[in-house]
Amino acid sequence: MEQDLLYQIALTMAKGVGTHTIRKLVSILGSEKEVFECPKKTLEGIQGIGTFTAQSLKDPQLLKRAEKEIQFLHKTGAKAIPINSDEYPQRMKECIDAPYILYSKGEMSMNGGRFIGIVGTRKMTPYGKNICEEIISTLAHKYPDLSVISGLAYGVDGCAHKKAVDLGIQTIGVVGHGLDMIYPARHRALSNKMMERGGIVTEFRSECIVDKKNFVSRNRIIAGLCDVILVVESGEKGGALFTAEFANSYNKDVCAIPGRVGDLYSAGCNKLIKNNQATMVETAEEIERLMNWDIMEKEQTDLSISRFMQLTDQEKIIVEALQIDERMDMNQLVRKTQIPFGQLSSLLFDMEMKDLVCSAPGNSYFLSRH
Repeated sequence: MEQDLLYQIALTMAKGVGTHTIRKLVSILGSEKEVFECPKKTLEGIQGIGTFTAQSLKDPQLLKRAEKEIQFLHKTGAKAIPINSDEYPQRMKECIDAPYILYSKGEMSMNGGRFIGIVGTRKMTPYGKNICEEIISTLAHKYPDLSVISGLAYGVDGCAHKKAVDLGIQTIGVVGHGLDMIYPARHRALSNKMMERGGIVTEFRSECIVDKKNFVSRNRIIAGLCDVILVVESGEKGGALFTAEFANSYNKDVCAIPGRVGDLYSAGCNKLIKNNQATMVETAEEIERLMNWDIMEKEQTDLSISRFMQLTDQEKIIVEALQIDERMDMNQLVRKTQIPFGQLSSLLFDMEMKDLVCSAPGNSYFLSRH
C-alpha cells in the first residue's frame, strides 16, 4: 500500500503533469508504478504526452522526493489521500480538476454530513462578523453534522473557523502551502484547536514555496469540498470571488450576503447577486431552504425513528456513528464505537442481513436507505 502511495506522490511532483495526465497514463499503463517503469520512448508515443512530459516523468529525483514526503507524513501524523481512496472527498472527486492527492492533518471526515464553505474579505467589518457568526450558530444548532470549510486567512475565514471551534463542530482549513507550516503564522494556535475536530487540507507537499497563485488554486478545493458556498463580504476583486466562480463551474450553490450600495466590502457580494452568480441570503434559514436541508432532516428523523424501535443498544451505537459520518471503514468504526473489531464485524454482518447497513469496497459500511 505504501509503495503505491510512493508512486502516486511522485507522479504529482513531475513538472507539467496534472491530474488529467496522471489518470490518462494510469488508465493506459495499468498503475502508477507502471508509469515509472515504462520506457521513455513508449511514454513519448502516447497521444498528448510528448517529449517534455516523458522527460519530466523520468526525473530520478521524483521517487526520492516522494520518499522524503512519506517520511514527513509519518513524522508529523499527517496523511496523503489519493483520489482512488475511500477517504478522498466524494464532492471533490466529482470536479474535473480534482487534485490527484490531498494532504491532511487532523481528525476529520470529508464525506457525509453537510458542508458549507464560508469565504470573504480579510478586512471584515463588524456587520460581516455578526452575520457570519449568527449563520454558523443557527445552522450548527440545528445540524450537528455541519462542517465549515474556509481558507484559514484573516478576516471572514478566521471568523468562520473560530466560531466552528467554539461550537464544537467540524471545521477544515484549506491552505495554499504544505503541512510543514501555517500561514498566516498568527493562526497557528487556531489551527491546533481545529485539529481536534477537523484540521488542515492542502494539495501542496511540504517545503513548497508559498506563492500567490497557490492561493487561487486552493480556492477551487474550498469550492469542491462543499455543498454550498457563502460569500459574507468581499471587495469587487478578491479570492472569495474566485471561490464563487469555481463553485459555479462545479454546479454548486453559491450564496452572498447583500450590503449597502457604496460599501467597499459589500461590492463583491452585490456584484455576484446582480450578475445571478449567487443567491441573495440574509439568514441561515434561507440557506437551509435553498439546500433542502430542512426536508433532508425530516426524512432522516423519520428513518431513524422507524429503525431505532428494533435495534439493540450496540446496533444503535453503530447507526448513530454512520449518521454522523456517512461512510466509514472498519478501523474508523472501531474508533468511533469502541466496539472490539471481532464483535463489530459480527454485528455488521447481522445488520447487513437485516438490510440496516450496506457494505462497500475497502471494507467500509453505510446505512441502507431502504
